[in-house]
Amino acid sequence: MNDHIAHKLPRDDSDPFRYGIYLRPDPKTCRAVTVITDQLRAQYGLLSAGAFPPHATLVGSQPFGFNENEVVAAVTALLANREAFEVHNAGIRAPGIGYVYDVSQNADGTENEALVSLARDIEAAVEPFRRPMNNPLPNDFVPELFRGHLSLASHDLYERPDLRDEVGEFIRELEVPVPSGFAGRSVVMYRTASPDWSGRWWKTMTWEHVHSWQLTSA
Repeated sequence: MNDHIAHKLPRDDSDPFRYGIYLRPDPKTCRAVTVITDQLRAQYGLLSAGAFPPHATLVGSQPFGFNENEVVAAVTALLANREAFEVHNAGIRAPGIGYVYDVSQNADGTENEALVSLARDIEAAVEPFRRPMNNPLPNDFVPELFRGHLSLASHDLYERPDLRDEVGEFIRELEVPVPSGFAGRSVVMYRTASPDWSGRWWKTMTWEHVHSWQLTSA
């Protein structure tokens, strides 16, 4: 067997890796997201939302260099004994150019403070390990801008704004069943790579699962 395969070589700090830490929905919601993104790829060739596993971003596109293990340890310490919380899915919304399942608010319309707090705390935990990044621009957590969502169609529509209304109609007419909410208990870290983060990264990006954490039942 090739020694390079049998013995995993250490990663080079100059490799084009970015990391994301996400809230993973329940399996039925994951299936609904995947059905929609797969159909959009099959019908329109849209790739960006489906380039990732279904997720609500907590901290995204972060360069951690050699600090992957330290980040896992820091988040593990942060999430120890942290309680799960309810996430409400308000259904399909169209912020900006794309389409999402909106999971930013509670069923009564108030902000889901538990979700915002989780993102804020993870941001603080990983901040010491972040390396400088200008390509693309930093994607740091900003409380005033944070809105929990599950992407259905996104970056591709900047290239094809003429398709936006048609894609929205297509998504709604699919009538994919999706739960009205889920327990926010699964936090996942992925390692992503692209040869050009400044360009159309969704056409070349690959990802690997790094670690999962389970929040405790309330």
